[in-house]
Amino acid sequence: MVLFVCIFLVPFRIWAQDKKAQLQQKKARIEQEITYTNKLLEETKENKRISMNQLVLLNRKINRRQDLISAIGGEINNLDQQIGQTRDTIAHLTKTIERLKKEYAGMIYYASKNRSSYSRLMFIFAARDFNQAYQRLKYYQQYSSYRKNQVRVIRENQALLNQKLKLLEKQKSDKLQLKQQQESEKQKLTTEKEEQNKTVKNLSKKEKDLLRKLRDSEQAARKLQKAIEDLIAAELRKATEAAKKSKTKPAPENKFGLTPAELQLTSNFAGNKGKLPWPTATGVITSSFGEHPHPVLKGIKTKNNGIDITTSAGEHARAVFEGEVTSTMTLPNYKNVVIIRHGEFLTVYSNIDELFVKKGDKVKLKQNLGTLVTEDNGKARLHFELWQGKNIQNPEFWIARPR
Repeated sequence: MVLFVCIFLVPFRIWAQDKKAQLQQKKARIEQEITYTNKLLEETKENKRISMNQLVLLNRKINRRQDLISAIGGEINNLDQQIGQTRDTIAHLTKTIERLKKEYAGMIYYASKNRSSYSRLMFIFAARDFNQAYQRLKYYQQYSSYRKNQVRVIRENQALLNQKLKLLEKQKSDKLQLKQQQESEKQKLTTEKEEQNKTVKNLSKKEKDLLRKLRDSEQAARKLQKAIEDLIAAELRKATEAAKKSKTKPAPENKFGLTPAELQLTSNFAGNKGKLPWPTATGVITSSFGEHPHPVLKGIKTKNNGIDITTSAGEHARAVFEGEVTSTMTLPNYKNVVIIRHGEFLTVYSNIDELFVKKGDKVKLKQNLGTLVTEDNGKARLHFELWQGKNIQNPEFWIARPR
């Protein structure tokens, strides 16, 4: 019976442990990012000026706080399942022990009625023949062995029941702690939302200034996009001219006329989707890919062709994969820009102050490309884009998560 119960429990226990580990890892990652965001916010507040960067960091922290509350909720739900399973096991073991004890009590009663050795001998000698006498002797031996085994099984089930009762108490205690933590995080979230509303209110007074900065950013983004598109068009022209000279036509899947080595590099890059390192050693994503409502200006949306990563002053931009620097340029709002080609793929690193590379340089994985510009808020920010041919990609699908 103990074996049956253990076999029944093992798959669920393994699943529950794996689920618990995954949830705890997720929670730890979120807590780590919140801690780092807090550090950036504290450094930003030292400037004594309310800035858009401060609001962006605060918004990011609020989002991650909500994720943390949700993750704790996931842990609580997982514990509820485990508690339910443990209770079912306790009920099953309790019934089993009651049945075994009842059976054992019946055996003890029967044994007390037939306690006399003389009665047992008379029963054996009253057999018709030697065969039946032997069978009756074996019966007494097996019956005695069964009684002893019954005691062992009862004790083992009782020990397992005690173990499960202790586990249930621990699970209840863990659940209580998680609920307290979740309540604490909700209180922090309320405080942060109050700070968010206050920051938005103060920034709303600078609407004209914010609108001007937004238009400047949009103009700079269009210039960067045109520069990238011009570079891609130039590469396509080169491939077409090379094909004319060789009187061959590149295959449709090789429209850039890539060499075998470049085709292999393209394949390697594509094979690392979701596993590429971050383009900075530390930081948090403060502006994600795509179109989003402006955090202050009502009715206005902003568009991001990549992601923005806010990090500490003095941090570097670094290559997410091996490749060749195909262009460097200087653009308004983006300072120095580095574009690296990885076969058919391009990665773009903007807002660099001091450059460490130049056009034509071969770069390695995680090689530092330059020091990021330290902005007015005392933080550094990297604008990062990823293109596959003419198509803009969402970098968050390509870089490793979790970090």
